[in-house]
Amino acid sequence: MRLPIIDPEEMNDRQKEIASRIAGRRGAVRGPFRVWLNSPELCEKVEALGAFARFESCLPLRLRELSLLIAARHMDAQYSWNAHVDKAIESGVPAEAVRAIAERREPSFEREEDEAFYRFCHEILTAHFVSDETFDRALGHFGAQGLVDAVGSLGNFTMLGMCLNAFQVDLQADRTPPFPDVRGHERISGEGTR
Repeated sequence: MRLPIIDPEEMNDRQKEIASRIAGRRGAVRGPFRVWLNSPELCEKVEALGAFARFESCLPLRLRELSLLIAARHMDAQYSWNAHVDKAIESGVPAEAVRAIAERREPSFEREEDEAFYRFCHEILTAHFVSDETFDRALGHFGAQGLVDAVGSLGNFTMLGMCLNAFQVDLQADRTPPFPDVRGHERISGEGTR
């Protein structure tokens, strides 16, 4: 990691308070939270948004996890991918679709609503806009609240990826690198078109 991990003994009172809250909700202070604790107020707000996106959004669990994987791959964020790939598959995202996303291939989904969700997320991240057809299709499945929650999730998980990569948060030692074109914190082949 590019920044030193703040020793709990060296944390100020605000950092200790937030670290304790994070550990209580998530089991430990890991990964990006070790970076965000350098800015305790931001850390508190980012943790709250992340908790909403993962645990409280109106979207079904499989789509919350899918949005995380889509954003993780968009940002080449291996840490967040590795932390969630098993959860995504367990929650109902097809393993073959997960492999396709990791390899930058077009995924196939059994559920029409999953395809609509993927298309919506993919378009906003890659083209920065969503076509009327894609928007209307996704709106029909998820309603206004679902689409707002989806955009909030993508924003949160994209910010997470930027944090992990900019500060080179250590990859999990026990996990295989998930992307064929990325090793460590750099691209190893091609331009990685999105």
